[in-house]
Amino acid sequence: METEEERQARRRARLEQMKKEKRRRELLYKWGIPVAAGLAIMIGVGMGIGAAAMSHRDSGQEEESGESQNLAESREKDGVMNQENPGIPGNADQTESSSQPDTQGEAMGPFPTLAPLGGVIWEESAVFRTTENTKDFTETNLSKYGVFINAQTGEILAQREAYTRMNPASMTKMLTVLVAAEHLTAEDLDKTAPITIAITDYSFVNGCSNTGHALNENVTVRDMFYGTILPSGADSALALAIYVAGSHEAFVDMMNEKLDEMGLGETTHVTNCVGIYDEAHYSTAYDMAVILKAAVDNPFCRDVMAAHTYNTSLTPEHPEGLLISNWFLRRIEDKDTHGEVLCAKTGYVDQSGSCAASLGLDRYGREYLCVTAGSVSTWTCISDQVELYQTFLPETEEAGEQGGGA
Repeated sequence: METEEERQARRRARLEQMKKEKRRRELLYKWGIPVAAGLAIMIGVGMGIGAAAMSHRDSGQEEESGESQNLAESREKDGVMNQENPGIPGNADQTESSSQPDTQGEAMGPFPTLAPLGGVIWEESAVFRTTENTKDFTETNLSKYGVFINAQTGEILAQREAYTRMNPASMTKMLTVLVAAEHLTAEDLDKTAPITIAITDYSFVNGCSNTGHALNENVTVRDMFYGTILPSGADSALALAIYVAGSHEAFVDMMNEKLDEMGLGETTHVTNCVGIYDEAHYSTAYDMAVILKAAVDNPFCRDVMAAHTYNTSLTPEHPEGLLISNWFLRRIEDKDTHGEVLCAKTGYVDQSGSCAASLGLDRYGREYLCVTAGSVSTWTCISDQVELYQTFLPETEEAGEQGGGA
C-alpha cells in the first residue's frame, strides 16, 4: 500500500509537471503572439526567458479570487490539502457565501420533464449575417473584438474584428454547460460527485477562480452547473466535466465534437473546459455569439445563465451552503440598456482581457446577442456592452414600432 510520504511525493511531482506545462503556455504566448501579429522579433540564443512567466487568471478572479493563491499556498505549507482531510474549507474568496443561507436567490428549479436537459437540435452555425447597415463599433467602445446581433432576424448590427481569432477565456464555460446539459437528464441533477485533489490541483496551478467547494466535498450536479457559470468556478466546471465524461480530456473531446456539429470546428477549438490560456484554445467573437445562442436556446442552460444569485446545497463542509453570484448581471441590472440583460457569462485571462457574452431583451420582446472581448477592465467591459445596447435597442415607442435595431 502506498504510504503517505509516497503519495505526497507523487502529488508534488504532478504539481511540478502541471507548473511546467503552465510556464510553457506562458512562453508561447509571450513570444508566439507578437510574431503572429507581424512583429519582427528575433530571439537570440542568450535571451533570458525567466521573465516570461505570467499569471493566468480565470473569469472574475479580480473580484472573487484575489486571495485564492495565497490560501492554497498556506494549505500546502500546513500539509492539509490531502485525501485524509475532507474538512478543508473551500476558496474563501466568496464574499457573500456565508450570508442568506436560506435563500435560493433567483435561480429556478430543475426541468423534470426534460430528458436530456432541454437539448436543442442544431442545424447550421451560419445564422448571423452582415448587411449594408452593419456598423462598426464606436471609438468610445474599448473592446478589441465584438459583435452585436438581432437574434430574431440574424442581422449583425455592429461588429469589430468579429471573425478574428482570440482567446475566449471563461466564456468557454457556455460551451461546457451546453455540452453537459445535452448529455444529462433531470435525474442527474441531484446526484453528487466529489471535488477531488486532481480538481483542486488543476485549479491551484492555473490560478483559476473557484466556487469555493471543499476538498472531497460531495457536490450535486445542479450545483456544478450554477457554480460553473455564476462565479466561473473551475472546481465546478471540472467536476461537471468528469461526471459527464469520466475525465476532463474525454469531455474536451465532446466539446470539440459539438463545435464540429455546429459548424465551428475550423474557427474554434478548446483544450480545456475552464477557459485557461492555451495557444490551441481559441475562438472568435462571432463563434461565441453562436455558442451563446445555442446555450440560451437550451431551457436549463438559459435558467442557469439567467440566475443573479444561487445558494448551493447544504453539506457537512458548508452547512449553510454557498451563496454565489453572477456579478455581471448584478452590476449591469441598474444600467440603462433600453431593456433588460437576461443572461451573461464573463471571462478573463491576461491574454484575453475582460470579456463578456450576454443576451438582452428590448421593451418589445426582441432578443439581442452581445459579445465583447479584449476590454481593459471588468467595468469597462460592462460599459462597452451598455453602449451597444443603448445604441441598438429602441429607446422610444416610435423607434420600437419601426423595428428598433432591426
